[in-house]
Amino acid sequence: MTTGLRFAEQAVAASVADAPGSIKALRAEGAESFKTLGFPTTRNEDWHYTSVQSIATAQFTPAIDRAPSTGVTTESLAPYTFGADWPLVVFVNGRFSAELSTLAALPAGIRVLDMATASAQEAELLGKFLGTAAPANRDGFTALNAAFAGEGTFIHVAKEMVIEHPIHILHVMDAQAAGIMSHPRHVMVAERHAKASVVESYVSLADVSYFTNSVVEAFVEDGATLSVVRIQREARSAYHVGTVEARQGRDSHFLTFTFQTGAALSRSNVYTVLDGEGCGCTINGLYMLDGEQHGDHQTRVEHVKENCFSREAYKGLIDDRAHGVFNGKVYVHPEAQKTDGKQTNHTLLLSEKAQIDTKPQLEIFADDVKCTHGATVGRIDETSLFYLKSRGVGKVLAKQLLMYAFAADVLETIENPVIVEALEKLTVERFTGSSSH
Repeated sequence: MTTGLRFAEQAVAASVADAPGSIKALRAEGAESFKTLGFPTTRNEDWHYTSVQSIATAQFTPAIDRAPSTGVTTESLAPYTFGADWPLVVFVNGRFSAELSTLAALPAGIRVLDMATASAQEAELLGKFLGTAAPANRDGFTALNAAFAGEGTFIHVAKEMVIEHPIHILHVMDAQAAGIMSHPRHVMVAERHAKASVVESYVSLADVSYFTNSVVEAFVEDGATLSVVRIQREARSAYHVGTVEARQGRDSHFLTFTFQTGAALSRSNVYTVLDGEGCGCTINGLYMLDGEQHGDHQTRVEHVKENCFSREAYKGLIDDRAHGVFNGKVYVHPEAQKTDGKQTNHTLLLSEKAQIDTKPQLEIFADDVKCTHGATVGRIDETSLFYLKSRGVGKVLAKQLLMYAFAADVLETIENPVIVEALEKLTVERFTGSSSH
């Protein structure tokens, strides 16, 4: 454990600041937990390949202690909104921006509120969920997020409601974000037989160093479907830790896709508990790293009840001296008979010094299950490369085509074609040397 004394002092200061009841209670729990837990070290099995010393020793100021940025406009957000007229929640340098957000057209039964408004208008409902899927004592980063709770979004979809378009949560950092840390916490609730999708984007308008530590708490109740697409393309000097914790009811379906190309050091955690008979999850991702980037993906699927399924596929493209990590665990409880689980991780190393540490795991305590897992690590197929070159395709373009083909099939598992097209464009830009930020 790296204590992070200065972070602990900041957390205690935040915890005693004025805040609504449920948020103030979470802050106090977070500050106390962080003092005990601190930052994880590489002695922790889940962090064995990822050192967070660069975060723990840095000097960051809480976003709430900085003046709001005035330099971000609707026009500057346009490249990041998919050209779509979707409900939009915007955070600038870690602070909610009502001026840039567009939430007026939501139908009855669908609530999308910033955390401060939710605390005032839906205190009892928010209190029922806040801090329960991702409790403050979960780990050091979740504790730190809890200690600085206050910015975030509360999405509540009433039973049997279906949202036609995704709700887009856009986190944007500009040059004034240098040296700040933001700790957004989003609570998403899909009630019985509801269907909703959320896109969460993290982008930067300037290459400055800052720290984002986000937590999503997702509750997918009986028969509901919730899809969450997380797009992390922050500044190359930034640090990003993002955690998704989901709880699922009977016959529910939870889908996540993580697209990771940014930050100097990034970590994505996706955890779900299949706590209702007949439910399932689909957890996919694509990571593309180059230069000196370090990108880590951790997943845990916990099968608690019987007749549940899980599908998991992560792909990675790693170039230069970049380092990727994948650590996925499927845990099957003794009561979870008839479990059907499949997990894969495939990575292409594009240079001699690129690295991947991959560790898919199964822990099974039931005897009537169908579970598989596997990982492959390789380089670009020389036979395919030779075939394309023999047909007159230049070497560089041939490599780009093969890399795109490798990535495309996992991107196409996203249900929304607008998002698929946008991420395919970003993927092509990455391979052609264009900026992905």
